Amino acid sequence: MSQSHKFIIIAAAALLLSQTFLFSAGKAENPRHLKLATTTSTDNSGLLDVILPVFEKNTGIKVDVIAVGTGKAIALGENGDVDIIMVHARAQEEKFVNQGFGVDRHDLMHNDFVILGPESDPAEIKGLKDAAKAFRRISGSKSSFISRADNSGTNIKEKFLWEEAGISPSGIWYKEAGQGMGAVITMADDMDAYTLSDRGTYLSMKDKTDLRILVEGDKRLFNPYGIIAVNPEKHKGINFKDAEKLIGFLTSPEGQRIIKNYKKDGEQLFYPDLIE
Repeated sequence: MSQSHKFIIIAAAALLLSQTFLFSAGKAENPRHLKLATTTSTDNSGLLDVILPVFEKNTGIKVDVIAVGTGKAIALGENGDVDIIMVHARAQEEKFVNQGFGVDRHDLMHNDFVILGPESDPAEIKGLKDAAKAFRRISGSKSSFISRADNSGTNIKEKFLWEEAGISPSGIWYKEAGQGMGAVITMADDMDAYTLSDRGTYLSMKDKTDLRILVEGDKRLFNPYGIIAVNPEKHKGINFKDAEKLIGFLTSPEGQRIIKNYKKDGEQLFYPDLIE
């Protein structure tokens, strides 16, 4: 065999080995991906940083989180841009399923909304158990209020409470942020303003803000979270199989225990719906 033929054979073998190595490495470095649209409140709470790594370790499925308001998360699901949504606006979730965009809705967990405000409490709402009455006092005193104004689950609840109060908020005292929960809490803190927050995000930021929980306990402040797989019949490319695996994990005893045991400074942020 000539030297040139030997060189060609060696070069071809080296190329084949390198391609095999790259293919194997690529498989190891590119696990299956699952796109999850969820709320900024869920993301800001830190829960996902605790629970998703356990799922990823158990399954090898990487979850790509898109944290937006509930309205935007649902729109992403309707457009087929994500495989699964985790949100907190029950009526909108049921509509999503009834219109065929989602496959079933699963109860996941709950906490509640709270009205936050400065310690000085210019509207004198501290201790009220009627959230609509608190909103009327804030409006009547023209005390600064920061609204998320982003069609999130929190914003939907806020608009419901203004309606319950018989008020269409407007004026310089009512400020629309168009931001996520964490950013709005920071803004309200800087401006000594009131805002509506889910308890989980507030507790996760409690040591970074001077705002206090002034109103809580009204049954209208209940905040349930649901999780829904996007319907693969509506859009091609939906990773329905892995979406069902994530739902199965989060609603399993293991997933529910992680939710139950997730705390900040000893306080529980979410309560699982499927275990006590």
